[in-house]
Amino acid sequence: MSEIRMTTEMRTDYDCEISGLPAERWGEAVFAVGGQELAIEVSVEKDVIVAVMAGEDAMWKGTLEGFKRLLRSGVAKE
Repeated sequence: MSEIRMTTEMRTDYDCEISGLPAERWGEAVFAVGGQELAIEVSVEKDVIVAVMAGEDAMWKGTLEGFKRLLRSGVAKE
């Protein structure tokens, strides 16, 4: 059996909770909102890689440290 390198937990305001989902290399959460999808993927290879996708035309992908820098610097206002 493969090594468990990360676990996932998801919660909603309907008191639904799933925890302890094991993953060896990657996990993804997809939220469907008004016909659009928002997906967050975490990959555990040599480095931790984070990808955030909002629909088909907006995506960011990089290391966990790069994601932290992005969040600290803020997002450009439209």
